[in-house]
Amino acid sequence: MVESRGRTGRKPAGSESKSGSGGRSTRGGGRMTRFDKPPSWRSSFNRALIAAAVFVVASIVLLKQKPIAGVAFGVFLVLFYTPLTFYTDNFFYRRRQAKLAGQRKQ
Repeated sequence: MVESRGRTGRKPAGSESKSGSGGRSTRGGGRMTRFDKPPSWRSSFNRALIAAAVFVVASIVLLKQKPIAGVAFGVFLVLFYTPLTFYTDNFFYRRRQAKLAGQRKQ
């Protein structure tokens, strides 16, 4: 049996090719619009919950802490991480907006 490398079928149509609109250009554009949105407290809270959950599980399983101590630590982390992530995201959002405004002026 002989196997060929690469595409051996028909040539892709214009909409199917990599240089068409269905390729990376739409994915990259979606990523940029995500960074253009201002940060929200809800997204910061969700991120803090995920981080706290990971730390709670790690402290109970790996460090063999009591569950009540792990949960108390998790509550502290949510209260600490929520404003930390919001103001960090806000800093980077403002910096990006200033950079974009500088590029528009040129």
